Amino acid sequence: MFEGIKNKLKAFAEAFAKKEEAEEKEKEEKKQELERKEESKEEKTEERELEHREEAEREKEAKQAAQKEKEKENKEKEAKAKGEADITFKSKVKGVLLGKVRVTEEDVEPFIDSLKIDLIKSDVAYEVAEKLAEKIKSNMLGKEIDARNAKEAMEESIRKAMLDMLPSTSIDFVAKVLELRKNGVVKILFLGPNGAGKTTTIAKLAHMLKQHGLNCVIAASDTFRAAAIEQLEHHARALGVELIKGKYGADPASVAFDAIAHANAKGLDCVLIDTAGRQETNKSLLEELRKIARVAKPDFVVFVGEAITGNALLQQIREFNEVVKIDGIILTKLDCDAKGGGSISVLSEAGIPILFFGIGEKHTDLMPYSKEFVVDSMLGS
Repeated sequence: MFEGIKNKLKAFAEAFAKKEEAEEKEKEEKKQELERKEESKEEKTEERELEHREEAEREKEAKQAAQKEKEKENKEKEAKAKGEADITFKSKVKGVLLGKVRVTEEDVEPFIDSLKIDLIKSDVAYEVAEKLAEKIKSNMLGKEIDARNAKEAMEESIRKAMLDMLPSTSIDFVAKVLELRKNGVVKILFLGPNGAGKTTTIAKLAHMLKQHGLNCVIAASDTFRAAAIEQLEHHARALGVELIKGKYGADPASVAFDAIAHANAKGLDCVLIDTAGRQETNKSLLEELRKIARVAKPDFVVFVGEAITGNALLQQIREFNEVVKIDGIILTKLDCDAKGGGSISVLSEAGIPILFFGIGEKHTDLMPYSKEFVVDSMLGS
């Protein structure tokens, strides 16, 4: 899952780490060069001292006292000079000895540009790639890091940037339905593009609500797609849930209306309304969806979209939201999402709560939203 973006982020961190390692190696070589120079200075100092002593021995006895004084002064000067050389040397290699580097714009800029391109290739929306890259850059600039652990520092910066961009909380779906139930039968409308998995998702939520003591009826308002009604019938029988259906080609809004009337008559808790999948570019079908919403007057609207759709997913949500206000999103086939960019774009930019992730075909294969799960999956944590 998310293999594409996971590999891109890992490669980005590793490239940054290699650069820091190369700089660390260069600093170490400079340190060794400075040490060699210091050793050379000390050797030359010893040679000069020897010359002074030989010169002193050759001096005439009459000048011995003055010469000794001169030698004393020379030794004091040499000791002072050596002390200054030691301090200068220590200041030069302090950073190398401590293994710390302060990250500059020059360090990260080439990698940030490359990261933006890699994110876009992984289906991250352009504006999201820009924001994420800038957040990573902001987190790293001026930061003092251990040069030997540059990769870990960069990965932590990426993790923090992603967590900051994703919403922290979502809606407790069951609690929301229980709250809405106080005002009567809860009508939940499901919409989304073709093949996103609305029918299976409705069955999963019917199972979840039943587990919490809520009785549902499903409205088979997808009267267009072949076998759509039969698929719902299969799920309804397996779950022990009632189904209201019409004939293929029937008015979808009338099927929803009949299901709501049935729920009121039987004292049921919820009506789950399926609709035909439609593309956001098909204006006539979107108008039909608007009519269903006008008749059913849903209390809660759920958009069901495929995580593997990629960058187009965010645009789909925006288009559908203009027709019928969306209250929550369920991303299906997350277990098949190799790139992961579309999911990141929706999570950070849609501005609509993510309710669940679909992670399989079983009725229990719904995972509540968790931004930590998303980030850990993408970073391979």
